[in-house]
Amino acid sequence: MDLNEIKEMLKKEYGNQKRRQGTPAYSHPFGVAEILKKKGFNQDYQAAGLLHDTLEDTNMTYEEIVKISNAEIAEIVKLLTKEKGYIMQNYWNEIMKDEKARIVKLADRLHNLTEAVQTDKDFRRKYIKETEEWYLEMAKGTCFENDLNKALQNLIDSL
Repeated sequence: MDLNEIKEMLKKEYGNQKRRQGTPAYSHPFGVAEILKKKGFNQDYQAAGLLHDTLEDTNMTYEEIVKISNAEIAEIVKLLTKEKGYIMQNYWNEIMKDEKARIVKLADRLHNLTEAVQTDKDFRRKYIKETEEWYLEMAKGTCFENDLNKALQNLIDSL
């Protein structure tokens, strides 16, 4: 598994997609993987961070994810994928059963929180509420607990 190969594939898969704040869509998974790397998580976590949104946001298939990474990472990506009509409590429960998925989801939320300051106030309010409701509990006892709380407070202060 080669993280640089995954990054190059993501650039192609995301194409010209942009994030809400105008940055290239692939910059988000790159940021998530970088957070995981800085926290000391291994290449499997980083690869899952790179690939976490691909089933939702690109045309990549589960099989392609297995091929470029491995079956365990593909399962994490599948767990992190919000299916149409998903129920948040069920989504949260499933992630909480898998420590790797939980860690990748927290890195994802942390990156999104830090970038949400560049979004409109309605989105920020929605994101704050969702973080307080679901992700602070998910972060308890992890290396993300303090970071998530700080990023959330920064977002609150930006209103």
